[in-house]
Amino acid sequence: MGRYRGAACRLCRREGTKLFLKGARCTSPKCAFERKAYKPGQGGDDRRSRRPSDYAQQLREKQKMKSVYGLLEKQFRRYVRRAERKEGVTSELLVQALETRLDNAVFRAGLASSRAQARQLVSHRHITVNEQIVTVASYAVRPGDVIKVREKSKEIAPVAQAAANAGAVPVPAWLQVDYGNLTATVVALPQAAEAGTVADEQQVIEFYSR
Repeated sequence: MGRYRGAACRLCRREGTKLFLKGARCTSPKCAFERKAYKPGQGGDDRRSRRPSDYAQQLREKQKMKSVYGLLEKQFRRYVRRAERKEGVTSELLVQALETRLDNAVFRAGLASSRAQARQLVSHRHITVNEQIVTVASYAVRPGDVIKVREKSKEIAPVAQAAANAGAVPVPAWLQVDYGNLTATVVALPQAAEAGTVADEQQVIEFYSR
């Protein structure tokens, strides 16, 4: 599966808000959004206000959500279509599906400082689910699953840093974390309200309903 390989900070500047794509750097003085709080590209610092159309607003919300979870268009659209086929509120089902991705669960548990770092931990065989190595970042975790850092991976820099910062990041109620053993147990399905996404989920659904 392909992924965006450009500058992460450029995405934040394009959307006009912090997407927190680079972990601790996003809250430090080095954050590019703080230093250059205008859109990238020629004319990016033109601050004249222009009222966007409904389509433009929906497009931007969709782009925000895609960027936050690190997905490309084809994969993101697949999540939307699956949510539309299920019973329930489509926007909430979409967020639930995105939140239960393994890379997101690793990040939410505080075992990585960003989703990109969590994806790398998964793909490099540092993470197990129910004692089995899983290398697919999109693997959907379920209640009862136990996510764990492999024993021989506990000393690598990202994991050691996560353990040192234990408790610094709020853990959502659907996860129960044991930082001593670097494990996280999925105790429930996530609720949309817990995700705290910077995007308007309903506008995302409306974009794909056109």
